[in-house]
Amino acid sequence: MSAKITLYSEEELIKKVKHYAKEHNTSVSKIVNTFFKNLLQKNQPNKEKSQITDRLTGKLKDAKIDESVYEKYLEEKYL
Repeated sequence: MSAKITLYSEEELIKKVKHYAKEHNTSVSKIVNTFFKNLLQKNQPNKEKSQITDRLTGKLKDAKIDESVYEKYLEEKYL
């Protein structure tokens, strides 16, 4: 069930959000709903968190990674 909500914001911000919504073929309501859902999800523990992600978290914390190797990889992949 949907309900109506009235929000107040800066006029310029509202114009920008309406323009963004039009460019992305969506509505301001959908943007606000998505924001609210994401906000609420961030404040709740994620019970479906991947076990693989849990095992990998922090593995590279002390690793010295050479950015040039990654840059070379990207160049070879996309150029």
